[in-house]
Amino acid sequence: MDIDSILIPFQHFGVHLGLERIQRLLSDLGNPHHSVPVIHVAGTNGKGSVCAYLSAVLTEAGYRVGRYTSPHLVSWNERICLNEQPISEDALQELLLQVTAAINPDTETPTQFEVITAAAWLYFAQQQVDIAVVEVGLGGRLDATNVCDRPLVSIITSISREHWQQLGSTLDKIATEKAGILKPGCPAVVGQLPPEAQAVVAQRVAELSCPVVWVEPARKLPPLTPELNEGCESWAEYQGIKYPLALHGDIQLSNSAIAIASLQILRQNGWNITESAIASGMAKTKWLGRLQWTTWKNHKLLIDGAHNPAAAKALRQYVDTLGVSVTWVMGMLSTKDHAEIFQALLREGDRLYLVPVSDHSSADPQQLAILANSICPNLADCQTFSDLTTGLEKAITTSNLLVLCGSLYLLGHFFQQQLVN
Repeated sequence: MDIDSILIPFQHFGVHLGLERIQRLLSDLGNPHHSVPVIHVAGTNGKGSVCAYLSAVLTEAGYRVGRYTSPHLVSWNERICLNEQPISEDALQELLLQVTAAINPDTETPTQFEVITAAAWLYFAQQQVDIAVVEVGLGGRLDATNVCDRPLVSIITSISREHWQQLGSTLDKIATEKAGILKPGCPAVVGQLPPEAQAVVAQRVAELSCPVVWVEPARKLPPLTPELNEGCESWAEYQGIKYPLALHGDIQLSNSAIAIASLQILRQNGWNITESAIASGMAKTKWLGRLQWTTWKNHKLLIDGAHNPAAAKALRQYVDTLGVSVTWVMGMLSTKDHAEIFQALLREGDRLYLVPVSDHSSADPQQLAILANSICPNLADCQTFSDLTTGLEKAITTSNLLVLCGSLYLLGHFFQQQLVN
């Protein structure tokens, strides 16, 4: 029995927020999460990058580090890592069999996310990790990861309007859900938030007496000499610590500062994390599908999820620094805020090639084309294609910068095709 065949039956239960099922399942597994020291990371954007920075630095510092993130791009194994290495197929399969065997048939069936989350907690406990960096799946308060009572640090990276169908239609409602990961007396690190969201988080921080760091973006440093560059294009400084930025885009000045602030809290509590380990770990950080350069048929390609307006703005900001015309190859899920994403990305003279997101609830490319033309009527070209490959083949005939974006699932499909080919 492979991983998909174990997990697919639980897909039927969809997104169903709540802690009762995961708490019952973990209890039946012996409460493995109770033995796992954790950094808990919530936010609309930046969660994955912050988790990647923390995991890389703590690994470099010599600790045994678990990392749990979602969604995956190609395989389930990506979600559960130990010292930067994805769990093996065999180990994950064995864990999932242990988890599913513990499910009480007389109680409400857990969701697919709850099953894989329970497997992550079980793995980290079995591997006796020194620390686990755990990313919230959706929201925070009722997310299946929110079962730790005493996190070493609780992080809220950013808050903007996404998943409003589950979290609420306003920023203060979304902020309430994300602030649900904060625990009494436990340190909190919070990135830059819109005023209405910050007010909600600040009130919750005060109610719970959380020591809090409100993080400002790091300062970008002038270019260093080649021998000091560590293979990274840029360096930054935060709280007196200088470090290279392996991930692209000005948004990483905020994400990296959040990671450094969290590491500083650990250092203040006796963790041995040297500044050289920080610099080396930051330089080695990798995060697939976020402002990542790759190639397709010998053509340079920039790929990014950009699946919500805030992420789209960050992508456009980075693209603007490159000073070239853009050809977008895009697909989006039906549930996303298509208009705001187009407003963030599209500019006069851009080319836009729209494709479906395979095997998911995809927005109709024809409808997206109508919307895109109404928002940016001076596009140089706007066409729809029946599949990703055809869209990319058309895109590489232009001399523009080629960007694939709009959905992490679309990027996953791209990477899967790369592996097949």
